[in-house]
Amino acid sequence: MVVPGFRDWVFSAKTFAGGMLALYLAMYLNLDRPYWALATAYIVSQPLTGAIRSKAAYRFGGTLIGAIATIVLVPNLVDAPELLVAALAAWIGGCIYLAVLDRTPRSYLFLLSGYTAALIGFPAVDAPGAIWDTVLARVEEISLGIFCTTLIGTLILPVPLGPALAARIDALLRQAAGASMTLLSGLPDSAMARAGRRRIAADAVEIAALSSHLAYDTSRMQGAAAAVSVLYQRVILLLAVLSGLADRIAALRDAGALTEDVRALLDRMSAWLASPQTIAAAAPGLHQAIDALQRPPSAQADWNDVLRNGLLMRAHELTDIGHDIAVLRAQLDAGRAGLPSLSLPHQLSAPRHRDHFMAAYSGAAAALAVGLVCAFWIATAWPDGAGAAGLTAVISSFFAAQDDPVPSIIKFIYGALAALVIAGVYLFAILPMAHDFTMLALALSPLFLTLGVLMAKPATAGFAAPVAFLTATLLALTSAYSADFPAYANGAAATVVGLGAAAVVLRLVRSVGAEWAAQRLLRANRADVAAAASHAGAADRLAFAALMLDRLSEVIPRIAASADGADAAAGAALAEIRVGINVVDLQRAAAACRGLPADALHRVLQAVAVHFRARAGGPPDAALLSAIDSAIGACCGVAQGRDILLALAGIRRALFRDAPPYRPGPEPRPALEMAA
Repeated sequence: MVVPGFRDWVFSAKTFAGGMLALYLAMYLNLDRPYWALATAYIVSQPLTGAIRSKAAYRFGGTLIGAIATIVLVPNLVDAPELLVAALAAWIGGCIYLAVLDRTPRSYLFLLSGYTAALIGFPAVDAPGAIWDTVLARVEEISLGIFCTTLIGTLILPVPLGPALAARIDALLRQAAGASMTLLSGLPDSAMARAGRRRIAADAVEIAALSSHLAYDTSRMQGAAAAVSVLYQRVILLLAVLSGLADRIAALRDAGALTEDVRALLDRMSAWLASPQTIAAAAPGLHQAIDALQRPPSAQADWNDVLRNGLLMRAHELTDIGHDIAVLRAQLDAGRAGLPSLSLPHQLSAPRHRDHFMAAYSGAAAALAVGLVCAFWIATAWPDGAGAAGLTAVISSFFAAQDDPVPSIIKFIYGALAALVIAGVYLFAILPMAHDFTMLALALSPLFLTLGVLMAKPATAGFAAPVAFLTATLLALTSAYSADFPAYANGAAATVVGLGAAAVVLRLVRSVGAEWAAQRLLRANRADVAAAASHAGAADRLAFAALMLDRLSEVIPRIAASADGADAAAGAALAEIRVGINVVDLQRAAAACRGLPADALHRVLQAVAVHFRARAGGPPDAALLSAIDSAIGACCGVAQGRDILLALAGIRRALFRDAPPYRPGPEPRPALEMAA
């Protein structure tokens, strides 16, 4: 275990100070449950200032929305407990549905809206007449925790998000440059290199999520969210380009056709990537060198000529990506808002994958878990059933986006058991000796300062965070010591039942494996490729690529979690993405063609659509290979066909990697007619 550093202790001290200030103010204002202010302080607290402010804003907004939902539902349905439970469960499920769809830190707003209604609404069932006062008190207590933690985190030794994010980006770009240089060396693609590229994708996703807090940051990178977003898109696109480039290098090397001039170009590009300071300035010179090596399409061109031109065009695209990454990184260093001039087009609001089925499935499973606990509460008239139902809602929301939330819930339960023991010791052995707030703060300091240090470490935060806020809740601190063992025992039972019920129900009806989720994402990609091949002009190339690459960023961390078949699955995912992008290019070309070339391209597109509509895992039909080769023959001898040949070769290599090389046929090749 890494020894805590100075920053870890500072974070812990600031969190403790914010929690104690919130608790003191809540007691001073004589609020009903001041311990909610302390618990909120530990829920909101984050090591980075931007993340604290972001999470605080989302939590406050979610609390208000959840409070309004409670005011609407409880008074109107309190005389029909079954309907009230159903309405609250449906509200929680609906909020989880929106949170899972969102896939950004903003999803916290929806989660809070859901389980805040449960935490306030279920205990208010016994006193619906005081619902307004109860809701107001809860909002005040939570707001105190948010305000005090955010204030101290912002004013006292703040840790801006910008420098930390810049360091993460620099590390990512070093990995990406290293992966590119390894590939350009021409050495066989190793399992270690492929695993490194998967790590790049996973790290890029984390950086994109972290950058969403930049608008709340205090550093000069506050306005750089757009630049980071486009930088993330470039890194993910880089993986697809590297995949295509590696395939063509390997094919030419195996055929003995990797000529000296191309080999020298690849060495020059590798040296170019090794000098980050000159990448942007040297890109135009590399473009000229790449273009000088291009061979015009010829009727006598063979398969190696097609692959060579494809390699050079991918190298040109790699140069554009490298240039854009370099100027975007310089933009971040300068702290300028907006975007610099880029070589490739971009989309600030790139489409993202949204799985409505899984979002609804997650929401329905959570609603079922809450409903079953509420049914048990109503049937047994258990005094603490409201607490159990509230915890079920909380834990079902926390891990709703995970493929299998149960392992995380079990870890959470371990933290809850530790919190129960700690709270019992404090309630009946330590707190009776605390006669004023100063003594109370001194008594709590060893525990919460230690938990704060553990929360600062990613390896232990998953255990320490639930221990901290559950302990704060279970202590139920008020202005006067009022603990009694029956109340503590009932609260402990409610904690165990609420968390245990969520684990059992979600295990039975919700848990899916990472492999299952990855295959579902890949099936969505296959469906989009089939749709793009079937509908001329239906897909915008940039939007289509962005959507498929977004799915890839979700697939790669899932398949990387399993060593078995990870390389093959990642390779297949990248290959299908290359097919999809090439299909969009072919649709454009087919729309501009007339005569036999257009017919040949349409036959390829139809065959691709048939293949991708089939279930995943089946080999492509030989008729598709024949259609591709016929189209290559139809387009090989015309100047306008270079981009078409690139797309056709990309599809052929992705789907028929082990097929014999294309060989020109004896039939004459008609000219490519372009539509007016």
